[in-house]
Amino acid sequence: MSAAQTKPIELFYWPTPNGWKITIMLEELGVPYKVTYVDIGAGDQFKPDFLKISPNNRMPAIIDPEGPDGAPISVFESGAILQYLGRKFGRFYPGDPRARVEVEEWLMWQMGGFGPMLGQNHHFRVYAPEKLPYAMDRYLNETHRLYGVLNKRLEGRDFVAGDYSIADMALVGWATGWERQGMDLERDFPNVARWLERMRARPAVERGLAVGEDRRKQLDLSSDTQAQAVLFGQRAS
Repeated sequence: MSAAQTKPIELFYWPTPNGWKITIMLEELGVPYKVTYVDIGAGDQFKPDFLKISPNNRMPAIIDPEGPDGAPISVFESGAILQYLGRKFGRFYPGDPRARVEVEEWLMWQMGGFGPMLGQNHHFRVYAPEKLPYAMDRYLNETHRLYGVLNKRLEGRDFVAGDYSIADMALVGWATGWERQGMDLERDFPNVARWLERMRARPAVERGLAVGEDRRKQLDLSSDTQAQAVLFGQRAS
């Protein structure tokens, strides 16, 4: 069942593929929201107030002032946020049990593979101070394999799980980085290329990807050693 939203949802966000999942969803829903930027290069994600709603030190997270029974609720982890918003507003997350399982399969596939593995690929290709051939090849090959899975899935399909859904929203931000991941979509993964073009033609997707674009450009992790230490050097505290 869909719901009306009168108070803005607060989104704790930085412009990364995981953050884009939520800006895209909120733009598609057309509900009011406000962005609180979590500067991950400066360590905002470790501040005590943020940890109260996101104990894993990661954005995105949301606070919905109109949660279940009208009481506020916070949600962390991008997949959980997508599911929460899909259930609340009754859109992009099917109610039919079989269709919902299909969406959830591909959402979890993104969360467990097409995200973490692409991130490791990018890390060792771009950010690692020492170029380790084994690590670079390992994650490049796994990235290529995952794109192959997605390419096969999109054969004869417009979207990854039936109608356009939160599964597509979860995937698109990661797929926009295909060049920096060392992939060639047109040559190797034409179905993914057509899907990505289809996704980028959606105005809400473009608006979601544009949120905080200026801030993203200001953070150059390839040369900012202080930001690298914040992002890549943390241990339990």
